[in-house]
Amino acid sequence: MSSTVKLGCVALDCPDPYRLAGFYGALLGWKIHDEHKPGDDWVTLVNPDGGADISFQSDPDYRPSTWPANERPQMLHLDFTVPDIDAEHDRVLGLGATLLDDGPATFRVYADPDGHPFCLCAC
Repeated sequence: MSSTVKLGCVALDCPDPYRLAGFYGALLGWKIHDEHKPGDDWVTLVNPDGGADISFQSDPDYRPSTWPANERPQMLHLDFTVPDIDAEHDRVLGLGATLLDDGPATFRVYADPDGHPFCLCAC
């Protein structure tokens, strides 16, 4: 069965959309949409493969997840497939991520600079 509904983007709330878009742009090698500039309340990273984009929305009251504690649970997380987690680990930390969990052998959990959890997966 075919649907006319398509996923256009995933949007993350954050205090500074342009800055966080820059982090994920560097992580993925994606570009910020040409119409966006620092200070915008909505910034989109364009998926070069034509799939869903990632957007960032200003929320001045944003408070990050405290995962793995549940005081403020994560509402969503992103998984990124990588061929070699060890090769990407230092690069991700250098971009500003924080390691949250490196226990599993096939994936690692990080927080982006605003505290959104995400995983690098070699699954």
